[in-house]
Amino acid sequence: MAEEEYGSFVDWNQMGDLAKSSGPTKVDCKDLKEFKQMARQGYWAKNHKLRAQVYQQLIKAIPCRTVTPDAEVYRDIMGSAANKKPSSNIPLPEFVDDSPLPRYCLKAEAVASAHQIINCVAGQFPDISHCPSLPAVTSLLLHFSKDEAQCFEHISRILACNEPGKRLLDQTFLGFESSCMTFGDLANKYCTAAHKLIVATAQDVLEVYSDWQRWVLGDLPFSHAVRVLDVYLVEGYKVLFRVAIALLKFYRKHKAGAQGGQGNQPQDSGNVRADIQAFIQGIASTVTPDKLLEKAFSIRLFSRKEITLLQLTNEKSLQQKGITVKQKRPGGNVQLALNPDSFSSEIVSAKEMRDIWSWIPERFALCQPQLLFTTSTHGCSLNRFYQHCEGYEPTLLLIRTTDGDVCGAFLSTDWEERKRGGNKLSFFGTGECFVFRLKPEMERYEWVVIRHPELASSIKTEVQEDAASSEGQNSDNNILKQPEKPAGDLSPFLSARHFNLNSKNTSMFMAGNFDSIIVGGGDGNALYIDSELNHGRAGRCATFDNPPLCAESFQVSLLESWGFQDAMAS
Repeated sequence: MAEEEYGSFVDWNQMGDLAKSSGPTKVDCKDLKEFKQMARQGYWAKNHKLRAQVYQQLIKAIPCRTVTPDAEVYRDIMGSAANKKPSSNIPLPEFVDDSPLPRYCLKAEAVASAHQIINCVAGQFPDISHCPSLPAVTSLLLHFSKDEAQCFEHISRILACNEPGKRLLDQTFLGFESSCMTFGDLANKYCTAAHKLIVATAQDVLEVYSDWQRWVLGDLPFSHAVRVLDVYLVEGYKVLFRVAIALLKFYRKHKAGAQGGQGNQPQDSGNVRADIQAFIQGIASTVTPDKLLEKAFSIRLFSRKEITLLQLTNEKSLQQKGITVKQKRPGGNVQLALNPDSFSSEIVSAKEMRDIWSWIPERFALCQPQLLFTTSTHGCSLNRFYQHCEGYEPTLLLIRTTDGDVCGAFLSTDWEERKRGGNKLSFFGTGECFVFRLKPEMERYEWVVIRHPELASSIKTEVQEDAASSEGQNSDNNILKQPEKPAGDLSPFLSARHFNLNSKNTSMFMAGNFDSIIVGGGDGNALYIDSELNHGRAGRCATFDNPPLCAESFQVSLLESWGFQDAMAS
């Protein structure tokens, strides 16, 4: 086949029958229902150029944010670099979570182009924190792009889609993790036999299901993946769920034939994941693309509404558990663009504030610090502290003791949430909270489940005393009201097995009332500050598994609270 304007990135020698163009040369259809049928039946599947033109039409029609980067933005950014040979040695952004770039019959230099495009996307979409499917989608779209700039524009439009109720790619860890739970719910309902197989053979079901998107966008051979993309661009995100369920059904059938009725033995989850991956990568020998799509769309009563409701429910349950972010960013990867002339703190230097900024969640890393409260200006009053900090989320608490120690906490939630507990101390916040010390040495202590996930199910149930009853706190007002475990919010088959956390100890992030504020709980508090913001206590706590951040009983020399100001909005 002669290479046309679409296909310059393709190694046609690897394409087999797909290298031969045949079939229709144009699509003349305005009716959406008819268009869906054409996509499902592979109307443009045998004509590379026609498929490229259809993709361009479909992606151009995606409703997007007002300011969405286009091909010209890519050309402006790359400048003279566009004429240079890209390098595949450029590492992919951290938000792809180590997902490899599928080759999909691309030339070697096209792989380097894909790396370049994805890194440019990372620069233009700083709010993306977790998007493991992006490498596969980029590789697929390169097949049908005239140049890197057009591929970049197509990717940007997919990411910037703002149509209500429509999602195309997960872009946060919360969205991705809830989609894995949602897939588990759907597998349990629509693919019961295969789900029972996974439950019987894998030690960790959620770990296996965490690969569900990669099965479709990454492990499937190009001939199958591109047919899925045909329908996905027409019908959206639900197609990925349908195809993944179909793959699970075929895998179960494959295992039943291979075992000849023998029982299933529990295995390490990694072995089960590798076995499913190998089956999907070799699926072309037993299942055609048409057969795969036929199976996917034969699942009855499988609606977008059901997927959306499950997704929202699972997102809510994850938020209530504090599981909202996967923090793998090494310190210093994102630096605060701090103006030393305008930044003024009596506790930390500009360099120390930059160091703290390297610890915070990605989506806040581009914000500027905004001083909300300081005892040197606003006085030593807890009431005034609340007045100045309410309405801001997240906040950063900084403390300098009279001994010269400096410590603090990143607090994910608005202090106004404390009012839900009335006059009693009641914990709130999420797993993004962490505590730290800067002097005498610098150290951060994250939520214990992030740092030591293996401890999530082994925390002793005896350690369930109220956090405010830690050393020296005997006042009735300091008895903490524990949040009740929400019933029925988690996916039913995952609730006990995969979120077996001791909520009385691993959800004690922050608390406050009229006479104290507390950070961390369970066997003590990381920080306790009295109502006069004068005296405090530091200790080990189960939530952060931290040693005392400073002297166990200390006097406050200075206390500051900082907010996060959107640098783009200022």
